Amino acid sequence: MSRQPRSTRRRAFVAATALLPLALTATACSTHPSPDPKAGRAPVAGFPYTVDNCGVKTTYQAPPKRAVTMNQHVTEIMLELGLEKSLVGTAFLDDQVLPRYREAYESIPVAAKEYPSKEKLLSLNPDFVYGGYGSAFDAKDGRTREDLKKAGIETRLNLEYCTRQRTSMDDVYREVDEVARTFGVGDRAQKWIAGARATVARTEADRAKAKTAPVPVFVYDSGDKTAFTVGGKGIGNELITRAGGHNVFSDIDKSFGDASWEQVVARKPEVIVIYDYGATTVEQKKQRLLKDPALKDVPAVKNKKFAVLPLSDAVVGVRAPDAIAKLAPQLAR
Repeated sequence: MSRQPRSTRRRAFVAATALLPLALTATACSTHPSPDPKAGRAPVAGFPYTVDNCGVKTTYQAPPKRAVTMNQHVTEIMLELGLEKSLVGTAFLDDQVLPRYREAYESIPVAAKEYPSKEKLLSLNPDFVYGGYGSAFDAKDGRTREDLKKAGIETRLNLEYCTRQRTSMDDVYREVDEVARTFGVGDRAQKWIAGARATVARTEADRAKAKTAPVPVFVYDSGDKTAFTVGGKGIGNELITRAGGHNVFSDIDKSFGDASWEQVVARKPEVIVIYDYGATTVEQKKQRLLKDPALKDVPAVKNKKFAVLPLSDAVVGVRAPDAIAKLAPQLAR
């Protein structure tokens, strides 16, 4: 099946999400609420729970029961939290789900290889739709958060695509925590966050022992006439920094953006991180860089210093802590 290039879709959602409401405060209500006489059932511990996600304020009286995830990294957040029984559909893999999630993932229907149509989505009768990118709620497909709300469906958008500030590991922890609390399993999030913090701390402690200056890094996502790369706003920039690098395009004021090849040459990256996903292989991307005569004097190209990171590692999801640990030795001088 033909597949729209990820860079094209990500350009679209980066532009689209710039228009999203940007309030990002979150609050939880009392864990001992009074019974709702209209509901006719006992209250659930931790509910009602109110969260303001990307400017959309929602109060949940109980956990959603029929959720659909619209991108791989948010699917994996749900699976990490043990919520596969709450899922009635998933969509859009960038690569393979992690082996530890495979059995749970295969127990859930795949709604679409990419995004399902609005009609297909509604046929699943969801009460909650969780999008990893702004493109999950594309207006031209009639799938905006407002459209779904009118259909009685609550929604969530991954925090990376609605924050004004640079995305940090704190946003990763917050994302997992808020999803867990939405589904009434906050204790599972706290356990995961404790382990994630420990993983990040170990990696940074090991890096500190090396006492080396940050390595100039260029991320090559895709592109031919221009380089589609990681800017300073997304979690990719944070992963590079924590792994011991300096993103040479951290001045791009968004998660992803285009840079000219002349800029790549001028900024002299010593390592090129290749994002692995889609139909174009890592080796094909590497050869594109190595065979471009304009890049022959770039230190990373001259020394064939490449690192590889799956795209699913480089977004706000449960892979981020291990991604830092995976990237750090690849950046080491």
